[in-house]
Amino acid sequence: MRSANLLNDFAFKYVFGEDCKEANDALKSLLTVFLERKVNKVVVKNSEMVKDYSKMKSPRLDLLVEFDDQTMVDLEMQLRQTKDNLMNRFPYYSARLHGSQDMEGKSYSQLKETIVMIFFNVNIFENDNICNTFRYKCDGDLPFVKEEKEDRMKLRTIEMPKVDLNKPLEVMNEQEKMIYYFLNCHKGMEDSKIKMMIESDEVIQMLEKRVETISDDRWKKIIEDFQKLHENEERIELQLELEELQKAKEKVRKAQEDVRKAEEDVRKEQEDVRKEQEDVRKEQEDVRKEQEDVRKAQEDVRKAQEDVRKQVEEADKKVEDANRQIEQMNQVMKQGIKAMLANGMSLELISKSLSKSEDEIMELLK
Repeated sequence: MRSANLLNDFAFKYVFGEDCKEANDALKSLLTVFLERKVNKVVVKNSEMVKDYSKMKSPRLDLLVEFDDQTMVDLEMQLRQTKDNLMNRFPYYSARLHGSQDMEGKSYSQLKETIVMIFFNVNIFENDNICNTFRYKCDGDLPFVKEEKEDRMKLRTIEMPKVDLNKPLEVMNEQEKMIYYFLNCHKGMEDSKIKMMIESDEVIQMLEKRVETISDDRWKKIIEDFQKLHENEERIELQLELEELQKAKEKVRKAQEDVRKAEEDVRKEQEDVRKEQEDVRKEQEDVRKEQEDVRKAQEDVRKAQEDVRKQVEEADKKVEDANRQIEQMNQVMKQGIKAMLANGMSLELISKSLSKSEDEIMELLK
């Protein structure tokens, strides 16, 4: 067994990204196999290794590769699922890579193709495809552009766990063979399939030649750096998680404060409503009392009207009695006057005796 491990971020970049012919040949083979296109010339734009990764938000040792036609490929080995969401990260990398082109004074027709290609050592998508290419598409798979060559921005994923490692070597395709080599190259000639591929497959021979240039001491240093890198990545992820938790707690605290304020507002509103209801109750009581007073006043008026009516009736009765008595007296007086006249008394004498004018006497006699 040897120390070589191409799943290691540092090792992956060192094997394929170093500025030497062996690394460049290995890189061209890799890109030819997984992009399924002939690659004649590539240049690694960031061949230097990361020196200080302690402050990196999400440590990554990618390879930025440019083809002779200026196509750019951002190549990365992703060993594990992380808490810093992968499905958001890689479209971000793709957009950032595509937007890094200098378009000042140029037509957008001159935009070059950009590809973000990630090797995953975890299963990501629920299909059987080892390689998936993502482009802009409408719902229902309607392409954003008429021809595929016009689609300048792509995201290509390679899911290594989907390779059947028990499949016979003779039925494996080039992609499966290379992935098998990535996963098992640390076994070297002790693995029968690795041994057969090294002896018979030119692409794997090229990769093995590059791996063999790295000493065990160099591999050990790469592994140490790799461990430090991912310890730092886990620390940063934990820090991010704690920060998110703190933000969530703050949101909860603010939400609780908002609820408390809302409850206080509701309590005040309820108190205001209670006071308004009390005021309405008092107003209703005042109205009821006023209505009672009005009822009593109406009753007093009714009684007064009844008393007046009775008094009027009594007065009318008295008047009627008086009128009757007057009528009776007038009848008696009338009879007396007639008797006096019959006895020969003159009207003048009768007027004097009765203290009435002659006209009044004549009125009585009618």
